[in-house]
Amino acid sequence: MPALPLEGVTVIAIEQAVAAPFATARLADAGARVIKIERAEGDFARGYDTAVKGQSSYFVWLNRGKESLVLDLTTPAGRARLDGLLATADVLVQNLRPGALARLGYDDERLARDWPRLIAASISGYGEGGPMADRKAYDLLVQAESGLCSITGGPEGPARVGISLVDIATGATTHAAILEALIRRGITGRGTHVRVSMFDVMAEWLTVPLLNHEGGQSPRRIGLAHPSIAPYGVFACKDGAQILISVQSDREWAGLAGDFLGRPELADDPRLATNVARVANRAVTDAVVAAGFAALTLPEATAALLKADVAFARVNDMQGLSQHPHLRRVTVDTPAGPVSLPAPAPIVAGETRRYGPVPALPAKVTP
Repeated sequence: MPALPLEGVTVIAIEQAVAAPFATARLADAGARVIKIERAEGDFARGYDTAVKGQSSYFVWLNRGKESLVLDLTTPAGRARLDGLLATADVLVQNLRPGALARLGYDDERLARDWPRLIAASISGYGEGGPMADRKAYDLLVQAESGLCSITGGPEGPARVGISLVDIATGATTHAAILEALIRRGITGRGTHVRVSMFDVMAEWLTVPLLNHEGGQSPRRIGLAHPSIAPYGVFACKDGAQILISVQSDREWAGLAGDFLGRPELADDPRLATNVARVANRAVTDAVVAAGFAALTLPEATAALLKADVAFARVNDMQGLSQHPHLRRVTVDTPAGPVSLPAPAPIVAGETRRYGPVPALPAKVTP
């Protein structure tokens, strides 16, 4: 079997919760040795829930393939052990509060001086400076602070995105930045310090709604619909099944009007002929499409949409995902036994990956 791309790379992870563990889990998947430093009580994500054979779903998902080492970094012995680990490490990932690592004796100057090839990646809520740098920051807090909640949900009020989107986005951004730094070190021979803030990640992801707001078209919450495309939303079939359709162009609208609705004249109706007109007349657009769906059962609507070449999806729940024909899975060992998880998305030609076990919390602090 070919070597994995990060075999031989050692990562020290002073991490907890979701964002940093997401990044280091991807490094472990690619063959890196990831040594996870935990407090005596462990990563607090170990206690988020008991959904997976009595274990936390978050921890099982994000810590496969890692080694766990309990160190008290407030003691000279703990810091001495960390020094020894950093001497042979390639990457240090940490999501302590801003300044905490420096207070332990690992400021930028020392990291660059003592371990010049080390790539350090620091995750924070709001960055290293500025008026909110010292605040605690968790996923939902940043969803709210960044404005993400204001464009999520329906007209009745803001809503949380149903997954830890900020944490996951931050972890993915950090993972990409670490890979870039490894490539650059391969050219220059020198490490670097990468800083990623959760707020910065989400603000950049919110570029489109922000620019629309600053252009005088502040987005509104419209539930399962698209703010700038129509028809793009959920419609109910005669048997109550819900289908979400997406019409991305005026050509596709003509196909939907003629082949699905049986009303080809709607393609030339000035109220509906262009996307800009359909969005301006969304109530008319949606009413016309809703009437077409109301006349068909789910199987009939599915067949008609496929024939019309219109993009659509079922509005599934977690049971639907659990049984979905496209759901790929991997099995990982955990202290409570094997667990089946959704497979990581990348599929690399000629490579079959094996995923390491989820570590138990060591019983005592390592001297």
